[in-house]
Amino acid sequence: MHACVVHGAGDLRVEERPYDGPGAGEIAVAVALGGICGSDLHYYQQGRVGDFALREPMVLGHEVVGRVAALGPGTDGPPPGTPVAVHPATPCGSCAECTGGRRNICARTRYLGSAAHSPHVQGGFAETITVPAEQIRALPPGLDLRRAVLAEPLSVALHAVNRAGEVRGRRVLVTGAGPIGCLVVAALRHRGAAEVVVSDLFDEPLRIATAVGATATARADRPEDPAWAGDFDLAIEASGAPAGLRTCVERVHRGGVVVLLGLLPPGEIGLLGNVAVTRELELRGAFRFDTEFDEALALLAEGLPVDPVVTHTFPLADSVTAFATAQDRRAASKVLLDLSGS
Repeated sequence: MHACVVHGAGDLRVEERPYDGPGAGEIAVAVALGGICGSDLHYYQQGRVGDFALREPMVLGHEVVGRVAALGPGTDGPPPGTPVAVHPATPCGSCAECTGGRRNICARTRYLGSAAHSPHVQGGFAETITVPAEQIRALPPGLDLRRAVLAEPLSVALHAVNRAGEVRGRRVLVTGAGPIGCLVVAALRHRGAAEVVVSDLFDEPLRIATAVGATATARADRPEDPAWAGDFDLAIEASGAPAGLRTCVERVHRGGVVVLLGLLPPGEIGLLGNVAVTRELELRGAFRFDTEFDEALALLAEGLPVDPVVTHTFPLADSVTAFATAQDRRAASKVLLDLSGS
């Protein structure tokens, strides 16, 4: 079985990996498509994502869809051939966070393609993967695999919007027009936000943001841009850049909400703490998602306008080229790996 494996910073290989088949309670999936995420890029570029550092080779990927290949002994699930999406998280189910309805922040969660634990959790950029049956979702009727592959990043966006609170009728700033930022835009508009202004350093991401529902865009390096005029009710920081967080804190009005979604560089960063104090701003973290995965699949099946987010598709054998393309934010948004013909 071939897979896309990161061995360290700058060291990405397509190589043969062993595959044993599903055990009891597991389902094997023949992966068709996988989306390259910002975290995959960080593992490739820096050998880490935030505080999670590589300590061994790891199959990347957690945004994957495909078809059921086999069911483990005594396992209930969709029959072989069924098109499915894979929820990438397996929370422990027994900690205070899990029992309190916040499974997405379970400290013992195992997440596809994550170096948070040792041994690492191998990811989904492989021809066939095996996961617990409860992570499998049969696709809604009419939803094709190419749209379904956006379910995982759309879930992240939906969770961030949920963390923001009521957005209907409000003016919202989104810093960062990468794939997640653009999906946040689509989610905000679906939830009734009156205005969604998106900032970025490059024109092509802003064009995509407009295509999925942004009411205005602003170049982050052009403070004279008219879209910056006025304060915002709330802001969602989706760039993972300290400058983006600073912009959010500066631009929301007194008593406003800032949602931190993009993973910032490891260690301490500067924060306009006094501004947050004197304006009584609320800073809320947003990490991954839980039940939003099912909502995301339903919205994709209903036709949520997110197709412009996908810009490129490469075969698994061309993974290095795919990752290089995904790093070029001037030209690419969501880049897919096609594993169906590998």
